[in-house]
Amino acid sequence: PSAGEICAFKIHGQELPFEAVVLNKTSGEGRLRAKSPIDCELQKEYTFIIQAYDCGAGPRETAWKKSHKAVVHIQVKDVNEFAPTFKEPAYKAVVTEGKIYDSILQVEAVDEDCSPQYSQICNYEIITTDVPFAIDRNGNIRNTEKLSYDKQHQYEILVTAYDCGQKPAAQDTLVQVDVKPVCKPGWQDWTKRIEYQPGSGSVPLFPSIHLETCDGAVSSIQITTELQTNYIGKGCDRETYSERSLQKLCGASSGIIDLLPSPSAATNWTAGLLVDSSEMIFKFDGRQGAKIPDGIVPKNLTDQFTITMWMKHGPSPGVRAEKETILCNSDKTEMNRHHYALYVHNCRLVFLLRKDFDQADTFRPAEFHWKLDQICDKEWHYYVINVEFPVVTLYMDGATYEPYLVTNDWPIHPSHIAMQLTVGACWQGGEVTKPRFAQFFHGSLASLTIRPGKMESQKVISCLQACKEGLDINSLESLGQGIKYHFNPSQSVLVMEGDDIGNINRALQKVSYINSRQFPTAGVRRLRVSSKVQCFGEDVCISVPDVDAYVMVLQAIEPQISLRGTDRLWRPAAQFESARGVTLFPDIKIVSTFAKAEAPGEPRATAPKSAVLEEMLHNLDFCDILVLGGDLDPRQECLELNHSELHQRHLDATNSTAGYSIYGVGSMSRYEQVLHHIRYRNWHPASLESRRFRIKCSELNGRYTSNEFNLEVSVLHEVRISDKEHVSHLIVQPPFLQSVHHPEVRSSIQRSSVVPSIATVVIIISVCMLVFVVAMGVYRVRIAHQHFTQETEAAKEAEMDWDDSALTITVNPMEKHEEPGHGEEETEEEEEEEIEDVSSSSSDSDDSEEEEEEEGMGRGRHGQSGARQAQLEWDDSALPY
Repeated sequence: PSAGEICAFKIHGQELPFEAVVLNKTSGEGRLRAKSPIDCELQKEYTFIIQAYDCGAGPRETAWKKSHKAVVHIQVKDVNEFAPTFKEPAYKAVVTEGKIYDSILQVEAVDEDCSPQYSQICNYEIITTDVPFAIDRNGNIRNTEKLSYDKQHQYEILVTAYDCGQKPAAQDTLVQVDVKPVCKPGWQDWTKRIEYQPGSGSVPLFPSIHLETCDGAVSSIQITTELQTNYIGKGCDRETYSERSLQKLCGASSGIIDLLPSPSAATNWTAGLLVDSSEMIFKFDGRQGAKIPDGIVPKNLTDQFTITMWMKHGPSPGVRAEKETILCNSDKTEMNRHHYALYVHNCRLVFLLRKDFDQADTFRPAEFHWKLDQICDKEWHYYVINVEFPVVTLYMDGATYEPYLVTNDWPIHPSHIAMQLTVGACWQGGEVTKPRFAQFFHGSLASLTIRPGKMESQKVISCLQACKEGLDINSLESLGQGIKYHFNPSQSVLVMEGDDIGNINRALQKVSYINSRQFPTAGVRRLRVSSKVQCFGEDVCISVPDVDAYVMVLQAIEPQISLRGTDRLWRPAAQFESARGVTLFPDIKIVSTFAKAEAPGEPRATAPKSAVLEEMLHNLDFCDILVLGGDLDPRQECLELNHSELHQRHLDATNSTAGYSIYGVGSMSRYEQVLHHIRYRNWHPASLESRRFRIKCSELNGRYTSNEFNLEVSVLHEVRISDKEHVSHLIVQPPFLQSVHHPEVRSSIQRSSVVPSIATVVIIISVCMLVFVVAMGVYRVRIAHQHFTQETEAAKEAEMDWDDSALTITVNPMEKHEEPGHGEEETEEEEEEEIEDVSSSSSDSDDSEEEEEEEGMGRGRHGQSGARQAQLEWDDSALPY
């Protein structure tokens, strides 16, 4: 009965995850289903054979009838269950700056989904913002603009991927792009700013510099290193001592006349000129001129003389350039003849020299012209005009230039018209209604001097314009034989040449900057290194950019110059009148200190951080001793100094009624020794109450100055006491024993026998009483004897003898405290005898006296006419009032 029914469906295949079940045996309907999960990623399609079986005629399957084979084809539908993943965790690429790439690199992501819709990567995206990169659908990354190594060396960007189902990658990938600079020939590893500490000697400028040639075939290279100092002082860091001191340091001949000195009481013609800096640079703006007083320069210069100057000058303003006078000697009145002059005209330096008429009735050269570019380059240059008539030679910056003559002129006929020497303009005394200046100079001048009758040597000229800073080479012997080098005279330009790049690198690494000044001018010095390269057999060779750097010279530690010593002196009148006079500064000390900050690691007991003062040794260039309160009267007083004291210390001095000036470059100890020998003399000291002096010293022509040290010198006055009335009057109103609060007073007493003032009063009264008692008679012998005993004891207490003759007491109790040893330089030989302290209620001060008597003076009532002057020392420590 069941033969007509379908009993089973059978699938032919191994381990297929499907099964077929019968739903209706009669109709033969069945269902094919999965018996385990189906995964498209494991197998996308299944193909197998299925057969149907009827129930058959018996229980054995062998008896069942089966249908024909049917082929079943199953496709597994995909689900977007997987996210894209990148094949590499990170990507890296290197690009050269300045190029636009179509594709720098390609990133690639995969998806494990089985279907094309979900397994394919449809898009890539750069997540990092503000980067000059873009990416396409295939993962190719390109740059959207030219990259610069100087702007940014490296870029890091994050990239993600999307499948076609828009599912993003589970993890972004990192892309690193390194920017490689384009190989540019040039100097590498150098610093733009080089600091220079004063006193540090020679400092290398480029210790690690080397040349990059980008594999160019270089055959030779020439390097020019230039130090630019045209804006420092006179175009370079030079010594700023006075011109006279510099002349002496360089061994120049004596007799120099400074036409542009620092303004002072003696040299006041430069007071109205514009001063450009502390280095006494005078700036002429075309409206100023200075008259040199008569007597400064001889009226008739000989056939040999020298003019020196520093000058900075630019092109003349205006279309028609006028003459610009530097130095001019012209008629003061009536006429307008120029006897000699130095001026600039159309960037030419012209020297005019017209000789007086004599027997030689011939033409003579009168104008000497030099056409030089440096005259109008607005830079400082040093000019020396040597005249050995009729030969005139110009030295500019040490180089010699011969003139050309443009005028042969007749000599000037002699006249009795006075001449006027001027600087910065020429005096026009004639041919005008009112005499005035004309032909003004535009520019800057310094150290304008004239030396009659002398010619300077080339060595001295080089020394005068020597620069204290410049380029240097450390270890010349290590440069090697393949390097040629050359310095210019001022050592501001160094040229080196070689054919080996390694040797050239090492040579430039040894180039240094040096400044030999103890106190250099702080500021910037520009530095330029230019290169010329030759290559092997190539028409076009590499071009090396210049190196532009600068040296920063730091501020030097400024010294504090201090003058110390006794500021008040009392001396007897006889010393002022003596041939030696009074030594003013026997103990003066000159000390220079600078503040040095403490090391940060040093432990300190106190919390605040303070500076430590340390002494510094350096030179001085002048010390001025000024007279205060009116000039000296040459009829009765003067300041004196032995010339041998100056000459053996290589210093000079000028003496006037206003004071004494010591000048010249010398050590502080030299100046101390000279000041110790300054003496003051006065032939009429009785009319002198006191004299005040002031010392001020300087370094570098006033750049660093000392404190103002004041000294007051007083005369010890004399008081005559002739009888007992004066003694009694002294008790009532002592004119000199006034309140003195100084711990020590030095004075002098001149008399035959010296007695302390209070003890003197006591003994005089005792003697008077003794005389009175003796006259009373014999009946009071006992009382008189008792009085005599008391008087004897009082005399022993005072340890002195009494003389009631006239006294001469010389005391100045207002004297200040002097340091020990100040009185040891007295010329007289003195011996001191101490006297015990006595008290008196009639005085407001506490004084004890130390008398000094002539050796061998006898004690007693007989006065000695040959008493010597001595010093008296006051001490108020032992008196009770």
